[in-house]
Amino acid sequence: MTHDTAPLPVTSESAADDCAALFETLLSLRAAVIEEAAPLAERFRREAGREDAALDNLAHYLALRRHELRPLQRQLMRRGLSSLGRLESRVLPTLDAVLAALAALAGRAAPFAAPDEATFFAGEARLDAAAVASLGPERAGRYTRIMVTLPGEAADDPAFILALARAGMDVARINCAHDTPDAWRRMAEHVRVAGGAVGRPIAVLMDIAGPKIRTGAVLPMRKGKPSGRLLPGDTLRLVAEGEPRVDEAALFSAAVSLPEIVTRLAVGHRVRYDDGKVEAVVESVREGEAILRILHTRPGGTKLKPEKGINLPDTALGLSPLTDKDDADLATVIECADLIGYSFVSRPEDLDLLDAAIARHGAGRERPLGLMAKIERPEAVRNLPDLIARAARSGTFSVMIARGDLAAEIGFERLAEMQEELLWICEAAAVPSIWATQVLEDLVRDGIPSRGEMTDAAMAARAECVMLNKGPAVVEAVQLLDRLLGRMADHLDKKTPTLRALRSW
Repeated sequence: MTHDTAPLPVTSESAADDCAALFETLLSLRAAVIEEAAPLAERFRREAGREDAALDNLAHYLALRRHELRPLQRQLMRRGLSSLGRLESRVLPTLDAVLAALAALAGRAAPFAAPDEATFFAGEARLDAAAVASLGPERAGRYTRIMVTLPGEAADDPAFILALARAGMDVARINCAHDTPDAWRRMAEHVRVAGGAVGRPIAVLMDIAGPKIRTGAVLPMRKGKPSGRLLPGDTLRLVAEGEPRVDEAALFSAAVSLPEIVTRLAVGHRVRYDDGKVEAVVESVREGEAILRILHTRPGGTKLKPEKGINLPDTALGLSPLTDKDDADLATVIECADLIGYSFVSRPEDLDLLDAAIARHGAGRERPLGLMAKIERPEAVRNLPDLIARAARSGTFSVMIARGDLAAEIGFERLAEMQEELLWICEAAAVPSIWATQVLEDLVRDGIPSRGEMTDAAMAARAECVMLNKGPAVVEAVQLLDRLLGRMADHLDKKTPTLRALRSW
């Protein structure tokens, strides 16, 4: 790796003068951060309706990260000082601590008092408290909680839920896109009983479905089944109304679950199908339909099937994140859940919409209902700081990094970088994060993990919670993840390596 080690301007070769120049550089950076963060902090205060130290730190972090810091980091590191690389939860305390050290090295008075231990680590304490409030207490030996999506069969299988609890499940997720309110009630009750049996609370997350953009009927069909495979260069017609239609212009066709989205497509917009297995671009539009050109598929092609997800990363959808079904489901969610999972959330106003619906349904609820926002679309990524600020009005708040839909929206290459950035923003704002989608998927499904997914699961230790999906071997996956997260807790605290004594050499 090539490092930019060009020295900062220095007026003398003496070590004291060298540190004095570095001190002035850092002091100017601090002043710029304060100035640039001020309008952000004011905006966040308006959104939250109150002062909030975590939001102030978020504003400072966003302002700081607009600067190119890599040359400065190298200069600080070689003097044995903080590189500023792990300051997410403590922006000003870190800058002030480094300034105090540089002032001492330069033989001058520090302009700001060095923070004491409680002040320096106050952001960590805020995040720990928020994680306990949202997700429950951390387990002995590991920081990261384990969330498990319950299958519908769990409604009638309390022994299965008890096995998950004994294996290490901390949060049970109920997907309200499936099953019935009665089944959800039984699952939630089994979770409460299992928590009592193992002597610790297990939180219940109920995930409302939100709008689902999926394929409907498809063509061509043969003997009642989808026929043929989409290949690069093929054309696909999406229809807003009526039955799908194939002709010389498009040999494949599909209806969609939300017809209005077809009318919002424009030439050049990208369309992704089935978690990104197929990528296409809109080639032409006319009333009620759009013709797509297939760009990428799996080797050998991909079948066009009903009930598969569609992602539209370039299209302003204009959809409400709260559907009529969600509104009807809220009464059961309020009755049974500790947290509500909110899909398709993109703007602060979406949180107001949910708050109003909860107020209509849950006026008699004694304990607050925690909110978990699922970050799935580019708009949600862009608006995350304002979503966090607006959520400060409502009580406990957490963020699920929904890597499946997010990858299909922003692309797989960008996801690897974006999941890190989302972790940093959440830490800066003292918001618990949930690492989700395809964690230990092979193990859950087949009983044997892949090497890559073990590394992915290990990296989940930087989040406050990691989610496993349902599958035949999910109990075994919880057991393995419990051990893995315990081991990683000895090595990693968020972005900070923790250097326990090594025993292998």
